[in-house]
Amino acid sequence: MVRTLVLTVDRDNDLGVKAAIRGPVLGRKPTITAAIKLGIADPEESDTNAILGALHHYDRLIENVDSNDEVEVAILTGDVRVGPRSDRAIASQLDEVIKEFQPDVAILVTDGADDEASMPIITSRIRVDHVEKIIVRQSKGIESTYYYIAKAIDDPRWRARLLVPISIFLMIIGLGLILPNGKVLIGIMPLLVGIWILSKGLGWEEQLERLMVDLRDSAQKGIFSSMLWAMSIFSVFLAGITMFQVFSDVEAYSGSSNAFIWTTAIGEALQWLVVAVFSFALAIGIVRWGEGTYTGRSMILFGRGAIVYTIADASLGVLILILDSQSYIVNFDTVSKDWSLPLFTLVLYYLLKTAVESITKEEEELSNNKFWGV
Repeated sequence: MVRTLVLTVDRDNDLGVKAAIRGPVLGRKPTITAAIKLGIADPEESDTNAILGALHHYDRLIENVDSNDEVEVAILTGDVRVGPRSDRAIASQLDEVIKEFQPDVAILVTDGADDEASMPIITSRIRVDHVEKIIVRQSKGIESTYYYIAKAIDDPRWRARLLVPISIFLMIIGLGLILPNGKVLIGIMPLLVGIWILSKGLGWEEQLERLMVDLRDSAQKGIFSSMLWAMSIFSVFLAGITMFQVFSDVEAYSGSSNAFIWTTAIGEALQWLVVAVFSFALAIGIVRWGEGTYTGRSMILFGRGAIVYTIADASLGVLILILDSQSYIVNFDTVSKDWSLPLFTLVLYYLLKTAVESITKEEEELSNNKFWGV
């Protein structure tokens, strides 16, 4: 005897939001009712086709099933906030279905990659023999392309992903055409695209999401952390203005090379960028302190920031002299004058790191030796 479960997943819970049906839905008649209600509520919803596809697969199995075998169809629903919350709901509903029907194998019917993201949850609880994707046939041409674009704009999940990058690029092009020496702004576009592709390739989405959560908590923890966060944003804004002033000063840099202009602009804006980074780090540190998760290891970041700033400032100073066709004499007085501060910060960083690691190690040893009960 083999029990087969035909399963379809509505990960973003369109069934609950549009048709007021709570998952899980188990059985042929409840599944037909759910498909009809969802189709009436939103005739353009692709989940309706996935449910009908599951029913079609169920009927086809019933026709060829052996007398001892059993087949059942079910719908699992997630949550509007697609992510861990919806995955937990799907896992809980799947446990209910397994407890009720006790299937041996499953057949998954989906309408796209979004619902297929729940595959690890399903395969961890039941063996999946087949996955069928329902693709709705659409007429080709300009009209269907316009339809897809219009629906993507109306969908809140795709609106930000589609409209925000396009609006940023159009604003950069407009400012580049209006402002003098706007070629720099237009040249920023491939830089932004490259940064975005790099972040996607290295998987920085989770870190950026965690950063935004910390920023939101920073604004809620207190006025002091909020002021530091505002100072960080304002410092970045001033750094951009400082660089733009250098690029716009045509008279002062009329005969200079692009490398010299860029080096000078970065050197002028470096201090504002340092203020922005340190203000941001202090704001996050205050949040962690309020949560009780602040450790001395965060102080090491300030030491690393000081090293980066002093080395960058000294390197830019030497680079500006070389690009300005001035001779840089390498002797003891010149090198000690330009590089004494970076060497001093390196020594301070070593001492700070040694002290913090020593204190942290003692705290961890004391924590490990605590008696927490039986």
